[in-house]
Amino acid sequence: MDDVTTSTVRSTTPGPGAFQSLARNNSYIIPGVYDLNVEDTNWVLTSSFIIFTMQTGFGMLESGCVSVKNEVNIMMKNIIDIVLGGFTYWLFGYAMSFGRGELNNPFVALGDFLIDPDVSDPLFGPIFAAFLFQLSFSTTATTIVSGAMAERCNFKAYCIFSFFNTIVYCIPAGWVWGEHGFLKNLGVVDIAGSGPVHLIGGASAFASAAILGPRLGRYAKGTDPLPLGNPVNACMGLFVLWWGWLAFNSGSTYGVSGAKWEYAARAAVMTMMGSFGGGSFSILYSMYVNNGRMDVVDLINGILASLVSVTAGCFLYHAWEAILIGLIGSALCCFGMPLFDRMGVDDPVGASSVHGIAGIWGVLAVGLFADNPLRMDTTSGRSGLFKGGGWYMLGVQSLSALCLCCWGVSITFLLLWLINKIVPIRMDPNEELLGADLIEHRIRHTQIGISRALSALAPIQLDLDDVLDAPPIGRNPGHERCVDEIEAASQKLHQWRAAMDKLSDREPLPKSTKGAARASGSRRRTKGFGGKGHTDNGTDNAGYDGSGSVTVKMGGDRGRKEAHQLSIIGGETSVERTNDRNFAWID
Repeated sequence: MDDVTTSTVRSTTPGPGAFQSLARNNSYIIPGVYDLNVEDTNWVLTSSFIIFTMQTGFGMLESGCVSVKNEVNIMMKNIIDIVLGGFTYWLFGYAMSFGRGELNNPFVALGDFLIDPDVSDPLFGPIFAAFLFQLSFSTTATTIVSGAMAERCNFKAYCIFSFFNTIVYCIPAGWVWGEHGFLKNLGVVDIAGSGPVHLIGGASAFASAAILGPRLGRYAKGTDPLPLGNPVNACMGLFVLWWGWLAFNSGSTYGVSGAKWEYAARAAVMTMMGSFGGGSFSILYSMYVNNGRMDVVDLINGILASLVSVTAGCFLYHAWEAILIGLIGSALCCFGMPLFDRMGVDDPVGASSVHGIAGIWGVLAVGLFADNPLRMDTTSGRSGLFKGGGWYMLGVQSLSALCLCCWGVSITFLLLWLINKIVPIRMDPNEELLGADLIEHRIRHTQIGISRALSALAPIQLDLDDVLDAPPIGRNPGHERCVDEIEAASQKLHQWRAAMDKLSDREPLPKSTKGAARASGSRRRTKGFGGKGHTDNGTDNAGYDGSGSVTVKMGGDRGRKEAHQLSIIGGETSVERTNDRNFAWID
């Protein structure tokens, strides 16, 4: 290519499909992931921003499902997932999913590590847009696992796990979406990630919960669910996830040019239809098993499972099909959660059922209900079994579910086993009783049993000095000290007043001693505020008005003082503040 042609390519904004003919080098064709024009890029970036808000939803939902003494720890894990998981996705995750290199093979891509294109690269903009979109998917897959490990996972071990968990996600994502992937080349269809995101996350959650073991005392009284730490947070998390899911699915059309915008709209509507079906089933199920009462977890997880179920084929279904698929996904989740508990797999948020079981169903549903979308090559011209397309699509979708499930479980087991050789992945039992918020982050909640746990553990040879000094949250220690000082001053005033009243009630002195008393009047006056004296009954004290109230004047330099009027009524003391220059403590 001569200089004139090169200049033209770099200065002209290519249209859709133009990048298919460009080559980064002589041996590799530019993949379709970079086939973006200006409108498509705008859609992809906006969707990426919204998908990142799902981290808030996951954090609120998971923190609401665990005990209060571990809720901050869950939020910290979600932050770690973005920071460390996002960093490793840039280091090697994106390269192993969508990299362009001569060593690419059907199992893994090998190219574009530490991706950072030069400004002269004709794919400069599309590369960044594609990376951000895929990054939002990667962090979501990692966050799914944090809830299943809640309340008993060592935080340091989790940080290591979050750093390397990108490997669990990025390789199977390349199988399904990468140009090199063997599942993609077989014809697997997964539009928004029921398999690569949710099934992988659910399988990893199951493996994590199984290898960590149940929380202390979890099944001591049967397999009934434990009470939620904050049901309102859990419900708010559902709403945020619901909002993010619309961008998750409709953004996966990967643009709005051509016919993409029509299917983006259809994806959003079918996402809602699926949640309606799943929510309806979970309402009926919860009321049936709870004698007419609604269980929060059943409703939340039923809706989430329905959203997972329609994700793989979100714009390939009709409305009634999306409702049915969502309903079935919700049913599988609701029946699956008690099953895992009976197996002894303690998953505090039900991620294994919501994302694992419903993810398998979502992948298989494409092989049953998928339409062949007109003007789109999503299904390579194929249709699902119920649409007259035969068994082929259902077969490759089944193969995809099997491969993804096996990969997620086995690699997570291996990764946690290796981490456990370096840092114990399970918290110490005594630390688990005190809660991860106190042990890992020195955040001490009040009125939730932590003080009782500290008292019970005190006789044991444990080093609790650090956590004992942790101030309780929700209070201002400076204000607490001021209140303590005021109460101390009030107590001393009460004692002084009682002493004055006692002196005033004494019998009068004999006549022979009155003169001496007058002569020694200075001795019968005690030292008062500011060095001044006062009489026996305290009436010459400016703070005593004879009506049962005493004013204590407190302050500092240059007239910035406060006076506290203390009314002693029925043995209780009330405080009223006024400004005054005169001040003295009662010692």
